[in-house]
Amino acid sequence: MNNQLMSFWQLVWTELRSIVADKAIAVTLFGGVLFYSVLYPLPYLHQVPTDQQIVVVDLDHSSLSRKLIRQADASPKISVIGQVGSISEAKVWIETGRAHGLLVIPYAFRRDLLLGKGVTLSYGGDASYFLIYSAVVEGLVTAGMDAGKQVQLLGLLAKGEAPEQANLSLNSVKINSVPTFNPSLGYTPYVVPGLFLLILHQTLLIGTGILGAGQWRNKGYWQQLSPLKLICGRISAFMLIYSVFASFYVGFCFYWYQVSIQANLGLVALFLLPFLLATSAAGIALSCLFVRRDLPTQVLLLASMPIMFVSGFVWPLTLIPEPLIWISQVIPAVPAIMGMLELNQMGASWTSIMPKWLQLWAMFALFFVLAVYGVSRRLKANRQV
Repeated sequence: MNNQLMSFWQLVWTELRSIVADKAIAVTLFGGVLFYSVLYPLPYLHQVPTDQQIVVVDLDHSSLSRKLIRQADASPKISVIGQVGSISEAKVWIETGRAHGLLVIPYAFRRDLLLGKGVTLSYGGDASYFLIYSAVVEGLVTAGMDAGKQVQLLGLLAKGEAPEQANLSLNSVKINSVPTFNPSLGYTPYVVPGLFLLILHQTLLIGTGILGAGQWRNKGYWQQLSPLKLICGRISAFMLIYSVFASFYVGFCFYWYQVSIQANLGLVALFLLPFLLATSAAGIALSCLFVRRDLPTQVLLLASMPIMFVSGFVWPLTLIPEPLIWISQVIPAVPAIMGMLELNQMGASWTSIMPKWLQLWAMFALFFVLAVYGVSRRLKANRQV
C-alpha cells in the first residue's frame, strides 16, 4: 500500500517537473496567468468614462441654448471642446477623432420651450466604443433634462406659483439609486471575474494539451503506466498548480481590482473544484487528438472569443442562436463563469447554483472517461511502434 502510494506521488512529482521543465507549458501557465491578470483589466481601470469630448451645433444662438451648453460642459461625463455651424462639420470632428459625440440644439429652441411646445435635442456619437457612447449620451440627457426643468420652473413662476411650491412640484419624485451587485458602476467588477475564469480555463486546456501532444509519439515514463494512473497523476499535478492560480485570482486580484466578493470563500473553493477537475480532464482528452505540440495552442486560442461570448456575461444569450448555447454547455467554462458570477458577485444561494455545480461534476465524469479511452489508444499505439 505504501509503495503504491509513494509510486503515485512520485508520478505527481514527475509530472510537475515535466510541466516546469517544458518552456512552452511554463510560459503558458505561469507567464500567461500573471501577464493576463494585468493585461485584461488594464483598459477598464478607470471604471467609468468621464470628460468625453463633444462638439455642439447651436442653431438657436439664444441665451437658453448657451446656458444648456454651459451645463453640458459642467457635467462630469462630457466636455464641450467646440461649436460648429452644421451637423456635417460635427461628423467630420467625430470621424477624425477630435470629438466623441455631438449635441444639436434646434432652431427656435428657447421660443418653443417658453411656448410650452415639445423640443427635440439631438445627440450622437461614435457607437463603436459603447462605454464612451453611453457616457456621452448620459451626460447630454442629464443636461437637457436640467434645462427643461428650469424652463418649467420659469413657467410656473410666471403663473403665480410660489418658488417653494414650484420647486416641490418639479422634484416631487426623487430617485435613490443604490447599485446592488456593482457598487462602483464600473466595468472592472463586471467583466474581470468572468475573464479570470476564462483565463484559467484556456491556459489549463493549453497546458495539458501541449504536455500530452508532445508525449504520444515519444518514449518516456508515461509508457510504463496504466492510462488510469497516468490520468490521475496528471490531473493531480495540474490541480496543485491551478489551486494556487485560482487562489491568486479570487483572492489577491479580486481585492486589488476592488471586485466585490459576496460569497463565503469556502463555497467559492467548493464550486471551483469540479470546474478545475473537468477542465483538466477535458485538456487530457483533447491532447489525444494532437501529436504536434503547437496545435493545441492554436486551436484553443481561436476558441477563446467564441467561448467568452456564449458564456453570456459580455453578450446577451437571447442574441445567440440556441444551437450554439446547447453546444456550449459541454464547455466547463460556460457554467463555471455564470455560476461563479451568481455566487460570488450577486450573492446567490448555494441552492440556486447547484444545477451548474452538478453539471460541472457531470462534465468531469464525461471527460475523464474520454481521457481514459484516448490515452489508452495513444499508449497502445506508442508501444506498438
